[in-house]
Amino acid sequence: MSEKGNTELIQSGLERRSAPKGACLSVTDGRDLKILDYCVPPGTRQNIEWLYPHVEGKAPASMVVHLVNGIQPGPVLCLTAAIHGDELNGIAIIRKIVDGLDPAKLAGAVVGIPVVNLDGFILHNRYISGHIDLNRCFPGDSLESYAHRVAHGIFKGIIVHCDGLVDIHTGSSLRENMVQLRADLSCKDVAQLSAGFGNLGVMQSCAAPGTLRRAATDAGIAALTMEVGGSHGIEYDKVCTGVEGLLSLLKSYGMIGEKGFTPDSQHVYLGGGWIRAEFTGILANRVELGTVVVEGTVLAEIFDPFSSEIHLVRAPFDCTVLGRAHSQQVEVGFALFRVAMEQRS
Repeated sequence: MSEKGNTELIQSGLERRSAPKGACLSVTDGRDLKILDYCVPPGTRQNIEWLYPHVEGKAPASMVVHLVNGIQPGPVLCLTAAIHGDELNGIAIIRKIVDGLDPAKLAGAVVGIPVVNLDGFILHNRYISGHIDLNRCFPGDSLESYAHRVAHGIFKGIIVHCDGLVDIHTGSSLRENMVQLRADLSCKDVAQLSAGFGNLGVMQSCAAPGTLRRAATDAGIAALTMEVGGSHGIEYDKVCTGVEGLLSLLKSYGMIGEKGFTPDSQHVYLGGGWIRAEFTGILANRVELGTVVVEGTVLAEIFDPFSSEIHLVRAPFDCTVLGRAHSQQVEVGFALFRVAMEQRS
């Protein structure tokens, strides 16, 4: 990373990085913001279209990218959602953030991609064409499968030109997550990014290979995941919580509002994992997301609909419930609760 001429970015926690040779430097410094083949002057906004890679037999498709270039110098923050096509809460969050920004009062730039996986979104499906998880294909490859080509185009055309990334997700089908962050806090830049969200809790998490978060972090971009509720719908209370967290982040980096903003202290969660069903039957939850429980607390019961047999699901240690399955029919091994321990100061 270059350490010269980037005082304002270092102070904000996002350092200016050198652009790849032959590429446009996208970090805004009061001049034009250049991403893909578009040029957005300072103090303006523009919605552009990015064409999906052409594959024989598939109809042409494009996704919308929102660019807001501030009048003042600052970092470029990218917001992505719907890498899984059935995850809608992030779409609403990006819309609220982008629509609420005044480029005449913004320092730096915000790049919003509300629907990354257009195929899955149209089909109300988690996956991209070929039943492939797009969030296991980054940074992509222009010569591989359609999913890898899409990932490559997005990553090389947009993501690498940004300084920070917030990738917004929800729980998978029939599961929901407390609004939270997933981040590798052992990375200094990522820890700084996470702290900017204030009282929005963060779970220490190393990203899996192929995820957008992992690819961005490996490329030197401060990146984390925001989890917001469940799939296949909009949950406005959770959307508002996500928006508040992002506004705190923008304020903490001096991109909006008065300088000197200090975010609230953050809850940090460590360890834990999924509690899985040990019996087949119907799950009946007894705790809500965010509930703090002690070891042995009954989290749910699983009952056999054909008999009076009931099995209790208990907390294996003192923990916080960060994710859960909806009450439903479950089988042995089904992931029921995501729990973790809160770090004590």
